[in-house]
Amino acid sequence: MLRLAPAARLLKAPLGGWVVPKAHISDKPARTPTSPTEQAIGLSVMFLGFLIPAGWVMYHLESYKKSSIA
Repeated sequence: MLRLAPAARLLKAPLGGWVVPKAHISDKPARTPTSPTEQAIGLSVMFLGFLIPAGWVMYHLESYKKSSIA
C-alpha cells in the first residue's frame, strides 16, 4: 500500500491547478417553448443516429467475420 501513495499524488497533481467555470443554469422557463413536433423530430434524429450505424454493423456482421479470418 505504501507504493500506491506516490502514484496517487502524481495522478492528483495536474487536477489541483484547474479552475472550472461555473455553469449558467437557469430555473426560468424557456423563452420559446419546443413544440411536440420539434420534440418528435429531435428524438427521431437522435435514435436514428444511434440505430442506423448499429444496424449496419449487425447486418454486415457475417462479412466482417469472414474477412477477419483471411
